[in-house]
Amino acid sequence: MSQATSMRKRHRFDSRMTRIVLLISFFVFFGRFVYSSIGAWYHHQDKIQTQQISQTIDSTVQR
Repeated sequence: MSQATSMRKRHRFDSRMTRIVLLISFFVFFGRFVYSSIGAWYHHQDKIQTQQISQTIDSTVQR
């Protein structure tokens, strides 16, 4: 009877640890996603600004 009780406690502990590890992994994944999304947005804005500047310079040079 005590083995069954200890196995039940161990199973409960293992499932709780699994949930904790998965939750931490999700937070890390979500954090990396947010970080890369912000970086990609800034890169995109910089690329648009660079293209606009080069188009302005090209139109000025052609005149």
